[in-house]
Amino acid sequence: MTYQVLARKWRPRRFSDVVGQGHVIRTLTNAIEHDRMHHAYLFTGTRGVGKTSIARILAKALNCEALNGSDPCCECSVCLDVDAGRFVDLIEVDAASRTRVEDTRDLLDNVQYAPVRGGFKIYLIDEVHMLSGHSFNALLKTLEEPPPHVKFLLATTDPQKIPVTVLSRCLQLHLKRLLPQQIRMQMEKVLAAENLPCDEKALLALARCADGSMRDGLSLLDQAIVQGSGRVETDLVLSMLGIVAEPPLVDLLVKLADGEAKGVLDCVDRLADLTQEFAEVLQQLLGLIHQVALVQVVPESIPLEEFSDGLAALVQRIPAADLQLYYQIGLLGQRDLELAPDSRSGFEMTLLRMIAFRPAQLSTGGQSSPRAEVESAAPEPDKDAGKQPGKVVDGESIGKQAAVSQIMETSTDWRNTIEAMDLRGMAKELARNSVFQGAADSRFTLALNPGHEQLRSKSAEERLEKALQQHFQQPWSLVIEMGNAGIPTPAAILESESNDRQAAAEKAIEQDANVRALKEAFEGEVIPGSTVPLDKQ
Repeated sequence: MTYQVLARKWRPRRFSDVVGQGHVIRTLTNAIEHDRMHHAYLFTGTRGVGKTSIARILAKALNCEALNGSDPCCECSVCLDVDAGRFVDLIEVDAASRTRVEDTRDLLDNVQYAPVRGGFKIYLIDEVHMLSGHSFNALLKTLEEPPPHVKFLLATTDPQKIPVTVLSRCLQLHLKRLLPQQIRMQMEKVLAAENLPCDEKALLALARCADGSMRDGLSLLDQAIVQGSGRVETDLVLSMLGIVAEPPLVDLLVKLADGEAKGVLDCVDRLADLTQEFAEVLQQLLGLIHQVALVQVVPESIPLEEFSDGLAALVQRIPAADLQLYYQIGLLGQRDLELAPDSRSGFEMTLLRMIAFRPAQLSTGGQSSPRAEVESAAPEPDKDAGKQPGKVVDGESIGKQAAVSQIMETSTDWRNTIEAMDLRGMAKELARNSVFQGAADSRFTLALNPGHEQLRSKSAEERLEKALQQHFQQPWSLVIEMGNAGIPTPAAILESESNDRQAAAEKAIEQDANVRALKEAFEGEVIPGSTVPLDKQ
């Protein structure tokens, strides 16, 4: 029973062994080489990124008997004792188990004594944020002005809980979360040294599940090696991690792109045979959508080893606008999943929303799904009765006809069209004080009364033009002509209606029997301007 877990066996022993923390290593090695060592260092970062390991390497480098530049030799008696945990001048403390002020005072009682073997006496306090307030107060003075032979190395995952008085006395070094590629490359190095076979996709799945922690990644790798009897295989790793393979998710996205609700639910049935953790499935689906969207915009953003045939097919099949919609709905569905009766029904409703709110693919420009192309190309029976044989009505002509039909309604209902658009501020006032003139040849024309010329501004016209394009799904160019169109503007109509309601309210008050009785009894009068319609209150 002499087996040592990979996370301990492959713990870095030199600065050059540390993965992904080059900015911290550069700071420490430069300080050692130029003899500019601070008396207190605070290492922060998430779990498993190397805080304690770097602190131990620094302790070795400060006391190494045969320092190699800035790297400890790892062969002298000091380095070997530090690695074995028996170096007398390295005092390691777990603050989580020694939070009392008495423990801190006992620890600091020996600070004034010189080191026994090395050049420095080093106090390594792990999870220092767990110390009590009194313990921090006891540490403050020593931390600010320690003896020249003492160095403090503090490590924490939660620096927000450390008093600012302590933070100001330390040189802070923040360790970054590791990238999946960095974790995967270290796993490949470990497996090559251990002479164990592996699958590339299995290592990639393990690296992603490590969530930025090298220690978690190596622990998962240990588990995968045991489960696979010495071999890291993709199927076993995915089963161990509760991850669904990529092909079922690709099929699901294809059905979404085609708008086939029954096909989507059939895919969910097949996914249910693989896992019941639909929250994880939704998270994987969002990750796949993210990858597809990245490849559409920047093809080289995804490494070749991650670029599968299924991913390539989705890039060509799903429009970019649909991907963005799927991603947004998926994020909201992920947030609301725990509120659903069960995770599967919440997952299914999220997928159905993706289909229900998918934009119509009849507008010109951009890609369209195969289903939308078929529907747009298919003529309606009641409209094609008088057409010549062989004439085809495509999606573009249908889209333009629908847009023109919609615009023609605005000549009598321009006011409702303004309210239907997402307009605010000056852009909305500009529209309300204009009259619809016509739309032809990609030009949408409005007439503005010269008395309201101050409403015209470049930003207001741009926002109004963009709102018209989005509302009608057409690339209209807004044209504003100065002149009186001869018909009231929506703003004038609103003002007239408001005045009518005000007059009706004042008349109703004057004719109210109770008000009349009060006026006669107390010789009172209604204060002018105090009466307002109910819709203005």
